[in-house]
Amino acid sequence: MALMKFRPDNFTLMLVATVLLASFLPATGQVAGAFETLTTAAVALLFFLHGAKLSRQAILAGIMHWRLHLFIVGSTFVLFPFLGWALKPLLTPLVSPELYVGVMFLCVLPSTVQSSIAFVSMARGNIPAAICSASASTLLGVFITPLLVSVFVTAHGASGSFVDAVVKILLQLMLPFAVGHLMQRWVGPFIKKHGKLTKVVDQGSILLVVYTAFSAAVVQGIWRQVSVSTLVGLLVISAIILALALFLTTFLSRRLGFSKEDEITAVFCGSKKSLVSGVPMAKVLFASSTVGMMVLPLMLFHQMQLMVCGVLAAKYAKRAQQLEAEKALGAAAAGK
Repeated sequence: MALMKFRPDNFTLMLVATVLLASFLPATGQVAGAFETLTTAAVALLFFLHGAKLSRQAILAGIMHWRLHLFIVGSTFVLFPFLGWALKPLLTPLVSPELYVGVMFLCVLPSTVQSSIAFVSMARGNIPAAICSASASTLLGVFITPLLVSVFVTAHGASGSFVDAVVKILLQLMLPFAVGHLMQRWVGPFIKKHGKLTKVVDQGSILLVVYTAFSAAVVQGIWRQVSVSTLVGLLVISAIILALALFLTTFLSRRLGFSKEDEITAVFCGSKKSLVSGVPMAKVLFASSTVGMMVLPLMLFHQMQLMVCGVLAAKYAKRAQQLEAEKALGAAAAGK
């Protein structure tokens, strides 16, 4: 039973299959160009749907809890980059210097939205605050991630300046998002009625980006640069960074006196990194030949965070159930 909790989900298996497909049948020439165009359109549709689905009421419901939001933003955009930078001398020997740049890119990404909220809900945390913080992290990431990339990553394959990066993200990602949000009145009910549509576009756009990125990377010889020992090194790096992030967000949230519900929100929103935002951002920020190397650490970290946070959320939920049972017994005893 314990092993089943760590079984890769279907999407992870599809990611692995996509990488294998790109490794043996990479897109080249005109086919690669067609996939690039299709991928750009799919990513734009993805952000359009997210914009149409975003609830203003949910944002306003949690926006007043500024200490918690500031903590989560600090964890996402300060703690993670600091960990990646501080651990570099210790962890770089496990992988190539070029691949560690992908680890730094992972560290400067925004938090997840869907999975963070799902885990907070499962663990019985502060759901409105989680919706607000996770959404704010994604929006702030449009500006903060390119800035951090310009500080930590520019010398290793980032294309263009900070301003160019922000403009590209605004046009390719945030413009469709804003249009979707403005059209929420008309398309929102349809999207809510067909909830699986967003999931299909979510996963489909990521698989397209991964296929095009790894096709370009295979042509450039990525598998001559990434050995089995390097992949193991990446897993060790992901485990170390995730463990430190979970420990520090838990420890600091308790020291700041957050309630258990807010602690849960801080831990799950402050320790996650977004594959949905990260893969499109990599496509915008980096040259096609380097995107595969940039997203490989993110893909491994993504699966690890889902498995570990799933177990952690179950423990939080079990603790909440035990407290409720104890309160019910106490109330029953007092009634007698």
